[in-house]
Amino acid sequence: MIGSIIGAIVIGLILGVLARMILPGKQNIPVWLTIIVGIVAAYIGTWIARGIGIADTSGIDWWEHIIQLIVALIAIGAVASLYARRAVKS
Repeated sequence: MIGSIIGAIVIGLILGVLARMILPGKQNIPVWLTIIVGIVAAYIGTWIARGIGIADTSGIDWWEHIIQLIVALIAIGAVASLYARRAVKS
């Protein structure tokens, strides 16, 4: 249980950081929000990969990780946009 929670945090951090590095411009969102979005993106990406039948392969599940990264890119972009609008209104 603890190992899966720590694993989810690590995967979320990696996906969030990769998404922020790939997206153009600066994303003004806190690190904790990056991790949460990364964790959610990992779960959604896994769900999509399982839905199309490519989640469990022998070796590294590259396609699943690519789907997770695409979801993270979309999610980080959307959250950064919403977070920026919220900061402007405050």
